[in-house]
Amino acid sequence: MSNWNSYKIRFKQYLQLERSLSKNSIEAYLDDLNKLEQYSQSFLNNKTPVQLELSHLQAFVKWISELSFSTTSQARIISGIKTFYKFLLMENEIQQSPAELLESPRITRKLPVFLTIEEIDKMAAAVDRSTPEGERNITLLETLYSCGLRVSECVNLKITDLHFNEDYIKVTGKGSKERLVPIGKTAKKLINNYLKKVRVHLPIKKQQLITSS
Repeated sequence: MSNWNSYKIRFKQYLQLERSLSKNSIEAYLDDLNKLEQYSQSFLNNKTPVQLELSHLQAFVKWISELSFSTTSQARIISGIKTFYKFLLMENEIQQSPAELLESPRITRKLPVFLTIEEIDKMAAAVDRSTPEGERNITLLETLYSCGLRVSECVNLKITDLHFNEDYIKVTGKGSKERLVPIGKTAKKLINNYLKKVRVHLPIKKQQLITSS
């Protein structure tokens, strides 16, 4: 009967030749398999991969969770084990994958970090509006905050993106996807003031806020 090493050698060849994965990716897959082998040696009387059942793999998942692996790391390890058993299926080593019903831990998405109203007010109060640069910066800040824009989206705004009569601006986001965003009275007032009274006194750069089109 084949041992763990022979399975790992063949799996590595599959990842190299069939999947054309990078060296680091292959090492990550093999490391996942090494963990499963270690568990089998320690708790399952060194059962081979084809002898493992779903209950064994579920116990393995519980084991790695108790070793304080993060949920992201646990999910990656489980994904690696599933890939290995898909390989065994293709090789006709098994008739059904015991990892097929193996569940990964839920990965919670971190809430985005945002500024409070008080923090925004402090930032606005710190801007020196007696200078053209200060008036530009307060306009940037208000536009970013009131419209909920990314910095890159704000920087790439053009005059033709401003539709003040309809109270919205056109924003180009990730992947060149466009969306319409409502704009408030304060931001409109600051942008109009910036364009008509301040911008004319500043050197214009290609990537400056609200550039000419």
